Amino acid sequence: PAGLKWEFCRKSNGDESYLVCNADEGEPGTFKERVILTEMPEQLFEGMAIAGYALDAKEGIVYLRAEYVYLKKYLEDVLQKMRDENLLGNGILGNNDFNFDIRIQMGAGAYVCGEESALIESMEGKRGEPRNRPPFPVQAGYMGKPTVVNNVETLSTVVKIILHGADWFKAIGTAESAGTKLLSISGDCKQPGVYEVEYGMTIKEMLEMVGATSVQAVQVGGPSGTCIDESQFSKTISFEELPTGGAMVVIGKDRDLLREVVINYMDFFIDESCSSCAPCRSLTVILKNKLIKMLNGFGTKADIDELYNWGLYMKQANRCGLGQTAANPILTTIENFRPLYEALVKSDDEFVSEFDMDKAVQESCNYVGRVPNTH
Repeated sequence: PAGLKWEFCRKSNGDESYLVCNADEGEPGTFKERVILTEMPEQLFEGMAIAGYALDAKEGIVYLRAEYVYLKKYLEDVLQKMRDENLLGNGILGNNDFNFDIRIQMGAGAYVCGEESALIESMEGKRGEPRNRPPFPVQAGYMGKPTVVNNVETLSTVVKIILHGADWFKAIGTAESAGTKLLSISGDCKQPGVYEVEYGMTIKEMLEMVGATSVQAVQVGGPSGTCIDESQFSKTISFEELPTGGAMVVIGKDRDLLREVVINYMDFFIDESCSSCAPCRSLTVILKNKLIKMLNGFGTKADIDELYNWGLYMKQANRCGLGQTAANPILTTIENFRPLYEALVKSDDEFVSEFDMDKAVQESCNYVGRVPNTH
């Protein structure tokens, strides 16, 4: 929770501290924060000023996704207007003890920099890869100083809580998940877009809201989240049942889930890995190739269990959220759509998986003008 982060940062007792707004919205299927940045940036910057006051920070930094570079000039103009109105800068609103300003720093297009320590590395001009912890950013973050990293939605929500009070906020949602959630809903539905809903809405209610019919699956939380089937559409969007950063991708029954979605998501994680951890660098490729082998008609029963067990290693052996969730497209579809995998395999008496050496060297032999001779 944001409040705990702020409290830990205050208790770090650094000579200065920083607030960073993570606007590196790189999760496929997520576009809600772009809407905030476009339609209500003043609310975001006001939330940052409130957080800066709570942290006794003098500087806030918006780490803006590289693909949102077209917004930079617009956001700079909004910031300057707020300075002119004494809402940012020195002596905010006549309080000489309240000095806080905001600057924008561009990202470089790396998904891994959505992870807060990798983001800080990038801000410092280093290669964007996660740091080992401890220390945590609230202890030693940007430039070695206590740093709080919050996302766009969190900092914008702070303003509503200050205006209406904590009791108002806690009265919305569920007992464990207070308030509202912005959802980026896309895919096979009639009315995609950004929706603000109360925590506790069911997936079925969400699908009805956006005009989705004949739904095979919903990808909750983007590729790093969970792919759920129809039997789970009664679950609620909440921390206790279906937590999500905001991405909701509706997948119709006419889609080939494994070829069109799972392979696509695995390609994404392979491309975006920082390659620091060996399982994230290599096992993602191995998992994808094994699934392709199955899709091409060469799968055995053992392949499903190997896919699942190897995917579990990813959660144990990688140090950041990207690596730990990179196998989720395969893991969650095996859990919720296992018949799709079982339909791909042949029984042991029908098929024995083997390696064809002649076929393996054929391409290289063609390139150099040789005839395969492996016997």
